[in-house]
Order: sequence, then C-alpha cells, then structure tokens
Amino acid sequence: MSKKYDALGIDIGGSGIKGAPVDLTKGAFAEDRLRIATPERSTPEAVCDVVEQVVDHFDVKKGVPVGITVPAAVTHGVVRTAANIDSAWIGTDAAALFADRLGREVHVVNDADAAGVAERYYGAAKGHDGVVVLTTLGTGIGTALLVDGHLVPNTELGHLEIDGHDAETRAADSAREREGLAVEEWAQRLQTYYSRLEALLWPDLFVVGGGVSKRASEYLPLLDLRTEIVPARLKNKAGIIGAARLAAKGN
Repeated sequence: MSKKYDALGIDIGGSGIKGAPVDLTKGAFAEDRLRIATPERSTPEAVCDVVEQVVDHFDVKKGVPVGITVPAAVTHGVVRTAANIDSAWIGTDAAALFADRLGREVHVVNDADAAGVAERYYGAAKGHDGVVVLTTLGTGIGTALLVDGHLVPNTELGHLEIDGHDAETRAADSAREREGLAVEEWAQRLQTYYSRLEALLWPDLFVVGGGVSKRASEYLPLLDLRTEIVPARLKNKAGIIGAARLAAKGN
C-alpha cells in the first residue's frame, strides 16, 4: 500500500539523480534517499526515465506533491539554459514532460533556488527575514535570493562581470583548484565577489553552500564584510528538501 508522505523531492545533477520523501515539519528525509547515475547522454527523455524510477521506488500516492530540481534557469516550468545536462533541455517544458510521464503535477525549479529555500526554512538561514543570499561555490557559482522568505527565482549572480571577468571563472572552487590558489589568495577573490554583492543587494545574510562549505572555517574568517556570512547546514540534502517544500507550499 502506498505510504503518505508530505512531499517528494528529486535533485537532478550532472553525475547523479537523487530523490527522497521529505518530512516538511522537520525538513528532513522521511526515508533514505535513492541515487541513480545520471544517463551519459542526459536528454530530457533519458532523465525522465530515471526520475520515474525514483518516484516508483518510493511508491508515492498520486496526491503527494513532487518537486524536481534541474541545473538550469526555469521559467514557468520551461528550461531556459543547460549546465551539466544535455543542451536538448533548452526550451523543454520540463513541468509538462514530467507531469505527463509521472501522471501527477510537479514543480520544477533551479537547483540553487531549491537549496536556498531549504536553508531559509530548515538550515543556516532559518527564521531570517530580510534579504538572504545563498551562494554555492563549486564548478561555478550558483545563487539563490530570498526576500522575507520569498524566492526571487533564477538569479545568475555568479555571472556578474567583475574587473572584466565572469565572477565564477575567478572565484568558484573550480578556479581555486585549477590555479592552485592558496586559501588566502582565494579569499581575496571571494572578498571581491561578496563585496560586489553587498554593494548591489545590501543583504542581511550570506549563506555559503557547495562542497567547500565544510571547510568554511578556513576561509570565511578571512573575509571582511558588513554582512553576516555563514556556511550552509543541509549540504547535499538541500536540493531535495527545497524542491519538496516548493512543490508542497510554493515557497
């Protein structure tokens, strides 16, 4: 018999597609997540096959909301860009595609936006009103902007032009690795990046996600900002949890 869950979240990444039912009161997985490798050619149909496997694995009732992240800008369910997924996604009505395949309504959201929502309601930014900016420092810089708990979707603030460069090409974790930067050298670049965000947005809080957030004690103390800046707490659970919340509650 199907189990009653609050919502199901699915996080589509470049290497893996992960999903789990989510307890929206606790902001935690209701069961262990399932991970299936992303197809080598990650076309919409191929990815949809895997998403269907994840949903079927958890035997989710038809009325349970399903949230799905993609590493792309999404407007009204339509994918507008393609990062770490096949370019065939561009222009695809992902919401309609998933809804047709799964036989249920779904909410499709940018992966950084989902992580930002999760951190706002269950993680490092819990209870913080005002302007909250989440950044993920990885291959690029993903961003999420929330104002009094409401998501402003599809901000691409990792692509700000600073000193003639796309910011993420200089300040992402991949740049640190590629150029063999010492922590102090990387912190100088982060200082430049976050100072520009401060000047443009006047945020109340920065939350720093991505894999390097677990090493935040090495570089965050080197930054001199007027805005409080803290590491994310939910790590790789954030996308699933945020997608589930957005599907169920809309923010």
